[in-house]
Amino acid sequence: MTRNCLLCGVGGQGVVLASRLIAYAAMEQGDFVRTTETIGMAQRGGSVVSHVRAGREVHSPLIPAKSADVILAFEPGEAVRCLPYLKENGLVITNSRIVKPVTSSLSGGNYSGQDMIRYLQERTDNLLVVDGEEICRRAGSPKVLNVALLGAAAKSGALGITVEEMLNAVRKNVKEKYIALNETALELGGEQI
Repeated sequence: MTRNCLLCGVGGQGVVLASRLIAYAAMEQGDFVRTTETIGMAQRGGSVVSHVRAGREVHSPLIPAKSADVILAFEPGEAVRCLPYLKENGLVITNSRIVKPVTSSLSGGNYSGQDMIRYLQERTDNLLVVDGEEICRRAGSPKVLNVALLGAAAKSGALGITVEEMLNAVRKNVKEKYIALNETALELGGEQI
């Protein structure tokens, strides 16, 4: 059975590292893993989407529409944009804090995180909204949102990866001086479940 996780956010939020940590943990379980990223204008705050597929047989790195077990969204608008990938009864985990897109900033348009979350609530059966800003404040760094979301995803069971396995992935793939910080973020993210 293939497990599909789609991660989405904007440049600088750590989407790519989070996808690599999931891939590492799945490979440690003995699964075959394929990943791919769509980065685009990420360095300028543009969308970043990463597909992670793990299982005994995985033929393509791209998750087909209506096949994602989990959408891990670092920003609620990106969750809305990627919702067509979610399978029936799949789980959406999203950060509550918005990152206003450049187009909205330039046009003066209204962009509300609450509107995005309300849209998700109306269209999904399984939604977890994480206060990533508070977790990062408690952890002591704004740069651990990615690992906090991984903690929530691992604790939910939807990834098929335990919190301990994710912790091992962090310890093996994050610079030593940041491990304690990321361990805290993983634990705080898990507390959201």
